[in-house]
Amino acid sequence: MKVSLFITCLCDAVYPRVGEAMAKVLARCGVEAEFPAVQTCCGQPAFNSGYWPEAAASAETLLEAFHDSDFVVAPSGSCCGMIHHYYPKLFENDPEKRERAERLAEKTYEFTQFLVNVLDIEDLGAVFPHKVTYHPSCHGSRLLGVREEPMKLLSGVRGLELVPLPHAEDCCGFGGTFAVKMSDISGAMVMEKTDHVLETEAEVLTGLDMGCLMNISGHLRYRGGPVRVMHLAELLEEGMAAAERPTMAGSERLGGDRL
Repeated sequence: MKVSLFITCLCDAVYPRVGEAMAKVLARCGVEAEFPAVQTCCGQPAFNSGYWPEAAASAETLLEAFHDSDFVVAPSGSCCGMIHHYYPKLFENDPEKRERAERLAEKTYEFTQFLVNVLDIEDLGAVFPHKVTYHPSCHGSRLLGVREEPMKLLSGVRGLELVPLPHAEDCCGFGGTFAVKMSDISGAMVMEKTDHVLETEAEVLTGLDMGCLMNISGHLRYRGGPVRVMHLAELLEEGMAAAERPTMAGSERLGGDRL
């Protein structure tokens, strides 16, 4: 099967190690993924701001980039949600492009969805002996319905203590352009979210969307919170690498905030 990586804007421009971690995890699962260099933004910022023609132009680029892929895998429920729910709407008056958009949506998966639901993998043999809490991003959990997949993967990590995040379903306040347009409300929301993260006394916060994790991480740093923030792909890749060094896995020190 031909698997293509859709890395997304934030990962490509700011957090490339997340894309690298995702590729390494897939490679350890026997999947050699490719990266079509022509890919660009999914168009969500333009779409949410009312610039639909500009969003459609970005969408057309992705239709072309992934036209011959069997599967498209991305480290973002938000960007996958854009493709699944809004690409057909963008091309509702163009039957040919709408059909292509629907085909792309059918083969596009968020990272944990692909591992659990397509590859049927829940235990990667990872070792991560730390106290971890998990933030479910709004778009991933609500638009895509990604809820059980990350929990199954985390439960298969040796030594990991998963601590429930109070009011986990609450938005972190990022919301893309929302954080810019309504910064005061966004700031209050992320303060409340970091209160709950610190309440868990977790060493690590993980999640599936870099927008959320960037927002929470920035506020944790502002408050001096001693919590390392990692995308789940990074956590799994680090844990799989540790499992290959069994004599060191239990004694490695946890590094600082990665974001």
